[in-house]
Amino acid sequence: MARRDASDLATRLGRQAEAVCKRYLGAGRRQGNYWQVGDVRNTPGKSMFVRLKDTAKGPAGKWTDAATGEHGDLLDVIRESLGLIDFADVAEEARMFLSMPPDPEPQPQPKQHARTPAPSGSAEAARRLVAMCQPIGGTLVEAYLRGRGITALHGCGNLGFHPRCYYRPDEHGPTETWPAVTDLSDRITGAHRTWLAPDGSDKAPIDIQRKAMGDLLGHAVRFGLSGDVLAAGEGIESVLSAREFMPGMPAAAALSAAHLAAIQFHDALRRLYVVRDNDRAGDGARNTLTERANAVGIEAIALSPMLGDFNEDLRTYGRDALMAHIRVQLAPQDVARFMLLAA
Repeated sequence: MARRDASDLATRLGRQAEAVCKRYLGAGRRQGNYWQVGDVRNTPGKSMFVRLKDTAKGPAGKWTDAATGEHGDLLDVIRESLGLIDFADVAEEARMFLSMPPDPEPQPQPKQHARTPAPSGSAEAARRLVAMCQPIGGTLVEAYLRGRGITALHGCGNLGFHPRCYYRPDEHGPTETWPAVTDLSDRITGAHRTWLAPDGSDKAPIDIQRKAMGDLLGHAVRFGLSGDVLAAGEGIESVLSAREFMPGMPAAAALSAAHLAAIQFHDALRRLYVVRDNDRAGDGARNTLTERANAVGIEAIALSPMLGDFNEDLRTYGRDALMAHIRVQLAPQDVARFMLLAA
């Protein structure tokens, strides 16, 4: 759609600004010449203001979120409140609201994303979430990981950042939005969200800081291209901490002990390092994975942390101590092949 057509739609919506707000921002209410709501995604609250009438400050339909600095028009409201991705879907919804005729020159290609909501927690919902994420470089995710001592972020294309990822404590709780790091399996069968504090200094101060969606069993968050050697563990931070000193070794985070035990093996794999957590669940995952690997001719070697996991080791003992601890657990040929040289 041409820019002038989008501008025309926004102007027409602005003439019915209050009706648009009632339809798509129903969690809010009118306050004078403004519609007040939590945010553009229709979260209850009072930080976002939508101008309902033309004023000297600007046209009707323009909005600003005082909490985040976000701003936009009523097309943005339709997009975000319905979770749409393609602008063609946004324009179609706007035309339906305005009872306008359809675009006389529709695109012949089928839409990549239907406007109907994907089932909650499904693989399709995960794919839509991932499509709205951005690379982690320069974001709160990078700041968070560096704060955990993790600096080797090459090959992290399967991590993404969503600046305002939905969070609902339970089915009856209000929807909240927090920054989140999302990660996914090779074929985007699922996604795993870790909510972060707004400044990236820690995880978000909420009860459940991580949630999975889609089909993750057997899959993993993979770092680097698969080869004949793989380091596989539970948590992303633990796996990336071990990978700090083995930058060339492909790695995978299965996200839980149960998922680690069930991780799929690539045909080329010949040696598997099990980056275990130091607890009963970690012992069980190590034993099951070792048995499965040996049964198909894959050598399995456990990498054990000094404390609870390798990120705890990294933050407690420092880089040199953890590097020395990992070195003696690797096969000699992999020390020469993958390990960083001592400083």
